[in-house]
Amino acid sequence: MTPLVRRLSCYRPYSQCLAPLLHRGRPFATATASAPMENPSETPFFPDEPTRPIIKTKIPGPKSVLAIQRLDHVFDTRSLNMMANYQNSFGNYIADLDGNILLDVYSQIASIPVGYSNPALLVAATSPEMASSIVNRPALGNFPQHDWASILETGVLSVAPKGLNQVFTAMAGSDANETAYKAAFMWRRRQERGGPDAEFTAEEMKSSMNNQSPGSPELSILSFKSGFHGRLFASLSTTRSKPIHKLDIPAFDWPQASFPMLKYPLEENVEANAREEQRCLDETEQLITQWPKPPVAVVVEPVQSEGGDNHASPKFFRGLRELTKKHNLLFIVDEVQTGIGATGKFWAHEHWNLPSPPDMVTFSKKAQTAGYYFGNPDLRPNKPYRQFNTWMGDPARAILFRAIIEEIRRLNLVKNTAQVGHYLYAGLEQLAKRYPEQIQNLRGKGQGTFIAWDSPNRDEILKKAKGVGINIGGSGERAVRLRPMLIFQRHHADILLEGVEKLMAS
Repeated sequence: MTPLVRRLSCYRPYSQCLAPLLHRGRPFATATASAPMENPSETPFFPDEPTRPIIKTKIPGPKSVLAIQRLDHVFDTRSLNMMANYQNSFGNYIADLDGNILLDVYSQIASIPVGYSNPALLVAATSPEMASSIVNRPALGNFPQHDWASILETGVLSVAPKGLNQVFTAMAGSDANETAYKAAFMWRRRQERGGPDAEFTAEEMKSSMNNQSPGSPELSILSFKSGFHGRLFASLSTTRSKPIHKLDIPAFDWPQASFPMLKYPLEENVEANAREEQRCLDETEQLITQWPKPPVAVVVEPVQSEGGDNHASPKFFRGLRELTKKHNLLFIVDEVQTGIGATGKFWAHEHWNLPSPPDMVTFSKKAQTAGYYFGNPDLRPNKPYRQFNTWMGDPARAILFRAIIEEIRRLNLVKNTAQVGHYLYAGLEQLAKRYPEQIQNLRGKGQGTFIAWDSPNRDEILKKAKGVGINIGGSGERAVRLRPMLIFQRHHADILLEGVEKLMAS
């Protein structure tokens, strides 16, 4: 048996992988995922994953083409990037139906934290606790399971941002932001009425049923140009990334401030970037004080991820926090894409050194569940059923997030991401010097592997990347964005850099 065949032998039915290891009484995670050793020789987290990409056919290959055609009869495939075979995907590598195996630095739009077919997650997925949560899925608002508090305390809340000790669980990133906005509106109206014990007036109740004030108040959420916060009605009203996201959908008349468009390299544009950030802060304050439908909250991404990977300095975000405090607005940080370690901190806003915590932090993607954290008890509605739906989250996904957290801690993956990001950025800097026309505005230094650059041939690069064994994504109009998993290591970075160099040379 060749070394490659031995590595690929892990691509067998999960039951066959689990049975012998569980029979021996060994934790499956320790059998396949190894913690790195503290020496210059890097120990792979997943020794059984392929050592390099494998390209056997053009992509999509013949088997994938047939599968896509079949799927298209029952499901819209026009946004399809790649037809994947997840049973044959492992660690940092995604496989298709034709035997092609690609290094994945897009990871399901930044949503896979600890690798495909991660052994520790497979153990969690096959536990009696998970099985019960799946087959007896509870309507959490009415019939929470007996161990729901324990699941939250040992998982979701164990990584809560500093100062935030409660959570409202949701279904997806859009839902997390949508419910956070609702909490903000109820908080403001509670203040205006005089507190939690003030009753709704007859006029409020009647007018709300006609979508009119005062029951449906003329209030707003302030967001930023090029931002993305989801595709439900309120979250879509704060999304400003691309017209295709918004066309034909009615939207609220809510304000949008300019987000800083920084010049790179940062060290050569310090004064210009400082002026740009101050301009955006001044514009934000003007909108807060003059918009006819007063904002109750400001929502912002630490990095505008769908709008082009746009960054701003910690000073800018501290300025936003000061404005929200000054004008009695809530500060909502949308960490749906930036959270869970990708920037070299568990939460990206930890880079900012805020004087006080955000009021709410929304999350999803790498968490595999969703919701928002908060600390102020006034953000709980004053009456039941105001912030409510049938599911109010999913215990099965919360159990999975707990297993993800344990794997992140065991392998020290946040630190790994910070270190590998530094190494990867340095390699890209060298390529940018050799190919300055193709790698422009390189950004994300000191932000883990949350790295991007602009290219005039971005779409061509994304398409050709699969041919050199790399699955990579884009954002905005020109950005190539990197979203590798937290188990991405230096030897993966070397493969990526080699692939990028081939693309630039072509």
